[in-house]
Amino acid sequence: MNSISPIVKHLVLVGGGHSHLAVIKNLGMQPIPGLAVTLISKDIVTPYSGSMPAFIAGHYEFDEMHIDLRPLAQFAGIRLIEAEIDEIDLASRRLDIPGRPSIHFDVLSLNIGSKPNADAIKGSAKHALAVKPIDNFLSQWNRIFDLALKAVKANKPFNLVIVGGGPASVELAFAANQRIHTAAGLPITRKSSLNIKLVTNSSSALSGQNLKAQRLIDDEFTTRHIQVIANSKVTEFKAHSVICENGEIIDADTIIYATGASIPQWPFASGLKQSADGFLEVNAHLQSTSHPFIFVAGDAATIKDQPRPKSGVFAVRHGKPLAKNLRRFLTGKPLVNYHPQKEALALINLSNKSALAIRGEWCFSGKLIWSLKHRIDSQFVAKYSSLPAMEQGLNIEPGLMSKAAELELKAHAMRCAGCGAKVAGSVLNEVLATLPIAQKADVEISASRVEDASIINLGNDRLLLQSIDQIRSFINDPWLFAKIATNHCLSDIYAMGAQPHSALAVIGLPYASKSQMRHQLNEVMQGCAETLLENDCALIGGHSSESSELQFGLCVNGFTSKSILGKTGMKAGDLLILSKPLGTGTLLAADMRYKAKHAWIKAAVDSMLKSNQSASEVFISHSATACTDITGFGLAGHLLEMLEASKATVDLRFDSLPLLPGAAACLQAGIFSSLHKENASVSSSITFTKQQADNSFSQIVFDPQTSGGLLASVPADQAEGCLKALKDCGLTHSRIIGTVTEVSAKKSAITIV
Repeated sequence: MNSISPIVKHLVLVGGGHSHLAVIKNLGMQPIPGLAVTLISKDIVTPYSGSMPAFIAGHYEFDEMHIDLRPLAQFAGIRLIEAEIDEIDLASRRLDIPGRPSIHFDVLSLNIGSKPNADAIKGSAKHALAVKPIDNFLSQWNRIFDLALKAVKANKPFNLVIVGGGPASVELAFAANQRIHTAAGLPITRKSSLNIKLVTNSSSALSGQNLKAQRLIDDEFTTRHIQVIANSKVTEFKAHSVICENGEIIDADTIIYATGASIPQWPFASGLKQSADGFLEVNAHLQSTSHPFIFVAGDAATIKDQPRPKSGVFAVRHGKPLAKNLRRFLTGKPLVNYHPQKEALALINLSNKSALAIRGEWCFSGKLIWSLKHRIDSQFVAKYSSLPAMEQGLNIEPGLMSKAAELELKAHAMRCAGCGAKVAGSVLNEVLATLPIAQKADVEISASRVEDASIINLGNDRLLLQSIDQIRSFINDPWLFAKIATNHCLSDIYAMGAQPHSALAVIGLPYASKSQMRHQLNEVMQGCAETLLENDCALIGGHSSESSELQFGLCVNGFTSKSILGKTGMKAGDLLILSKPLGTGTLLAADMRYKAKHAWIKAAVDSMLKSNQSASEVFISHSATACTDITGFGLAGHLLEMLEASKATVDLRFDSLPLLPGAAACLQAGIFSSLHKENASVSSSITFTKQQADNSFSQIVFDPQTSGGLLASVPADQAEGCLKALKDCGLTHSRIIGTVTEVSAKKSAITIV
């Protein structure tokens, strides 16, 4: 008997900070059966603060200081939502996210970080740039760098003022000096027109560290001509100046500040207890002192009676105890105390391949320290970026099948979802050919082999079109999956040039507790209903059942009195137009293997969420002669269905095929959907040049698509206008991809040119 793990509790993680990285990795390594987990974060590609100085200095690339949460979330099997939270309903245990159904939770963990207190200095929002959030700072850094470099090359003064005397400010000053001078071809110790000024209200930079460290930093600043303006409390920022309480006015072309940390006010407005220093108060378990089902870690948390500096060192060290106590709280076990160390090793990057190590009264600097910091930072990023390969074995009793057959099954043991989970076309056609057919006078049989929807003649020039489709979830988000699946199911009607009228839903829900099943069903049906409404299609009924995996489908009706589009009708000289880019099959397969970047999957999801309604209307208005939608059998398979209906041949423009970001990289890495090999069985009808045949990119024609675009043949004199109309509708990846060269040919064929 197969065991099942019904979902009975829901853990929600808000924020993708350093502490939550450890929680997610822990859940991936040791899943909790029966627990659903959701991560909600404004930033999915999250920066590691320890590596930022090296990035600013030009020593690291973007990927060397960022962690993509998507592969990590896939590894842990958790839902990932890109959104920002600004309220918690603690009484209902609910999070409201604009534009989607509420998220209910049993346990909540906050790792929302901190940023400099913008309210502390007048004019901060308008005239200065905070070092946090880091993503916002980095988005502005290139502009600052370009302005400074241009000035230095022209030997014109550029005043870069950094307000704050802590480690972040010190590292930024050194990093800016290194990057700008190096780019200008100057030694970092050369006096130039770049004037970096560090303003602090303390007696020196790094005033919280020992005197030896302070003197070392002062000496390094002097060597690099970086000015420290001490004992100067800043009260206001203006357009080109910094105003100090002592009356001093400091000229500034750019102002950056890294002053005292703060967090947003919404957690306190929601009812969570505030600590004496203005953060979220937690006990030694990292548990809110006012709400035991809320945990807080990182900069946002202050442990009662054990306050510590707001630094990445302590945020990282919260990870393990947080993961342990979340697991114990969820399973009803006693929590363990966390006692943060009183002193932490501080590693200050001097941005010249040298660094400073400080702990207590101990201090040491040099290239060896930089190597140590480089190793620590690189290992941290790699820990959450280089993930164990997904293994999917076959549970088959030895001797039941031949070794060759077993190897064939193992090659594709990791089964794709979405349209990559279709039954192979050859198997489907073979079985359908054996079925008895009951003839009905009002069922119109097309001259083509197969159409996208059945056609029933209702009389009085009225036709009923019907189609049905169902797919299993390929994404850990029931609401988003339902929206994509709904668009996917409507496409058959749009491919025939009709408007969907009504639909019946079929849903298979994984077994769960009553409350969890209610929440999941609500998200699925909300996603379906919203998408049907957008397409002016009514939901008129359906059927639900328990299932081992989330599945969703629709039986869709469309009525028309007009001539419909079909797969037959191509004319020689017609141009082929594809309305959406290709690549969802290989991208979703990569996502399953933790190999897909968030930006790739986001682009794929955005494409799959686009309805084919506009494309259908545009093709109709531009006299399309034939049309189909590109789904599970890939571009080649569905195009050949059109060609066989008209006995046509086409030249397909290899370089014009539109691809989703990352699709080519996935194909080149040998990542294919489990349906890909079967789809490629039609290659005998395709002529490639040798160069194309050797190029993995050519495999895109066999890639199964989920919620793919429409492919239509359009008269040549209508094609450019049709393409422009598609792009005006937001289908910016639409392309003319080929030409119908012959109809009534002896054999349907595709030539890649």
